Amino acid sequence: MTDQAQTPSPQSRSLAMNGFDWKRLSRHGGLIALALLLLINILITPNFLQLQTLFVNISQVATIAIVAVGMTLVIATAGIDLSVGAVMAVAGALAPLIFLSDFAQANPSLGLALSIAVPILVALVCGLFNGVLVAYLGVQPIIATLIFFISGRGIAQVLTNGNLQTFSHPGFSYIGTGKILGLPFQGWLVLVIAVVFWWVVNRTMFGRRILAVGGNEKAARLTGTPVRRVKIGVYVISAGLSGIAGLIVVAINSASDAARIGNLMELDAIAAAVVGGTLLMGGKAPIFGAILGAIIIQLVKYTLLANGVADEVALIAKAGIIVLAVYVQQGRKE
Repeated sequence: MTDQAQTPSPQSRSLAMNGFDWKRLSRHGGLIALALLLLINILITPNFLQLQTLFVNISQVATIAIVAVGMTLVIATAGIDLSVGAVMAVAGALAPLIFLSDFAQANPSLGLALSIAVPILVALVCGLFNGVLVAYLGVQPIIATLIFFISGRGIAQVLTNGNLQTFSHPGFSYIGTGKILGLPFQGWLVLVIAVVFWWVVNRTMFGRRILAVGGNEKAARLTGTPVRRVKIGVYVISAGLSGIAGLIVVAINSASDAARIGNLMELDAIAAAVVGGTLLMGGKAPIFGAILGAIIIQLVKYTLLANGVADEVALIAKAGIIVLAVYVQQGRKE
């Protein structure tokens, strides 16, 4: 009897093992995936360990990471933002229009400042539009942001007459090509944004309210949480960060193409957030997890392209990553 009491049944052992596996996977799965990707690239990808390769990946992952931070906050409220790519396109279209205007050419310093500030302000207004639809009109987040997903890129193309806009200014280009202590400016910007919003989520009342709304909106309302303002806030933040990402793309390329800037960014941002541990049902906002997810998404794309795999396969791989991340989340809940 003693031996029987001390020996767990096969069913209990299976449950314990399943619980252990899911817990470990959910906590360390991202780091394990990153380590595997790095190892694979070191073994099979030419020139992977060169500094130039590092700089290229930092430049390309920066926009994904910045947008993913905003997406993480939105998903933490049990929402979604499909408009991020379109917001990037609008911001990217406005920057050269403002900078190349007669006023900006006559006042170069002020023109430079306006070509950065105005697109970001317009992006914030776009986020306010999304937030009002969701919070006050009760439109489902996927529908509300789909509206600007469709119309926003059209607005950007109307602004530019569908033409590629080229322009270059050392001050503006620094956003995309500058370096601090030998590392790309965008990498430092991502770090600052991650630290700021980690602090917001973990150390401020607004952050606690974001998690409360996503965790249980009805309970949050009963405790006096201003749910509508919180929802508007996260969509505004998401759009503002998307506007910054759009400016980075323009600065890197010294050109603005409304048809291409931010194209499919919503997929990358959602994938990065989910891979980083953000729960699709809300209530959790791992900011640094989103950064890790963005790095993984970028490395998957880079690994495939650097080894001659078509870009279409990279899209399928990213979709598979989302499915796997959701599966892990479901297993963790059981």
